[in-house]
Amino acid sequence: MKLAVVGGGSTYTPELIDGLARLRDTLPVEELVLVDPAADRLDLVGGLARRIFAKQGHPGRIVTTSDVDAGVADADAVLLQLRVGGQAARNQDETWPLECGCIGQETTGAGGLAKALRTVPVVLDIAERVRRTNPDAWIIDFTNPVGIVTRALLQAGHKAVGLCNVAIGFQRKFAALLDVTPGEVHLDHVGLNHLTWELGVRLGGPDGENVLPKLLAEHGDSIADDLHMPRAVVDRLGVVPSYYLRYFYAHDEVVRELGSKPSRAVEVAAMEKELLAMYGDPALDEKPALLARRGGAFYSEAAVDLASSLLGSGGSAVQVVNTYNKGTLPFLPDDAVIEVQARVDGTGATPLAVPELDPLYTGLISHVTAYEDLALEAALRGGRDRVFKALLAHPLIGQFEYADALTDKLIAHNREHLAWA
Repeated sequence: MKLAVVGGGSTYTPELIDGLARLRDTLPVEELVLVDPAADRLDLVGGLARRIFAKQGHPGRIVTTSDVDAGVADADAVLLQLRVGGQAARNQDETWPLECGCIGQETTGAGGLAKALRTVPVVLDIAERVRRTNPDAWIIDFTNPVGIVTRALLQAGHKAVGLCNVAIGFQRKFAALLDVTPGEVHLDHVGLNHLTWELGVRLGGPDGENVLPKLLAEHGDSIADDLHMPRAVVDRLGVVPSYYLRYFYAHDEVVRELGSKPSRAVEVAAMEKELLAMYGDPALDEKPALLARRGGAFYSEAAVDLASSLLGSGGSAVQVVNTYNKGTLPFLPDDAVIEVQARVDGTGATPLAVPELDPLYTGLISHVTAYEDLALEAALRGGRDRVFKALLAHPLIGQFEYADALTDKLIAHNREHLAWA
């Protein structure tokens, strides 16, 4: 089995390598190819990856290359984890929207649109290269904004599934609070990527007992602290929102916070510099503890589980993924991409039935889906008017004056990545 990772020079990659080494019986990778244009980073990450495999006794071969075509050739699955423009572009996404009093964030609002515009054309080019070399390969997208990118891939006819680590993080958190194994916890996880709610936490499977009320009653303070939301808000909702919902539920408060400190991109860039220095140490043969602060917790386990089900080595499994709606949420088009529990096997992902949603959630999901429609159109076809309409449609913007100013700022900060600009 051959697995290719595009963006293999990411500081995330040792997390993935560790998971592949520990779970080699689940996903027996014989060849792992790390693909990245940044040769210096790739050498450091590749060296550590080989040492992790060697320490844990993994027999697989690790290859590094900057040649996308060579890297993905004959791959059974291709995992995308790239960041067009790097942390410098992310820093811009997180700062210039604040000048208009709007959220500066890399996956939502104006910054999220900027990332989508930079990313979608690059991902589609890579996917076409994969299709030319191996049309049967699965594409697993971990590249943000996952919902928009996955929809672009599916709309272009690629065998693709989107993956995010938010759900598996909640699963592990709730399992620890309940003193059960993660496999015993089933989430009623519903929404769009980075716009989800845990409507239920069930023990034993989709039809198991819903213990979410018990979790909120006994561990509400801990859960609310992780979300950076008041306990009273979580109790009133009676569900557990993704921490990304704070950008919607406490927009003005978050804008003030973001304007009073360095961006997350600045923090991550400093962390990455330290991590890369560690990776260059020939004595290091395990992922460093610092990596846990980088983000992407449990990413490796989610990726291994998904790939093993898609490639048949792990059999059919239920996992939270991003895939076509196909009537699961009746208020959305079938070709909207949603994030829910799905049955995953060699044919792809089939969403499971979800509980009926309150208008409090359907309204926001519908609103953001409409924005994502316009965002993908802007990413595929370009043009100032399309960018403006997407921004105007976003629930965190929605005012003509803001959308107009943000359009100019977005184009000015991203011109080198926008062929049409």
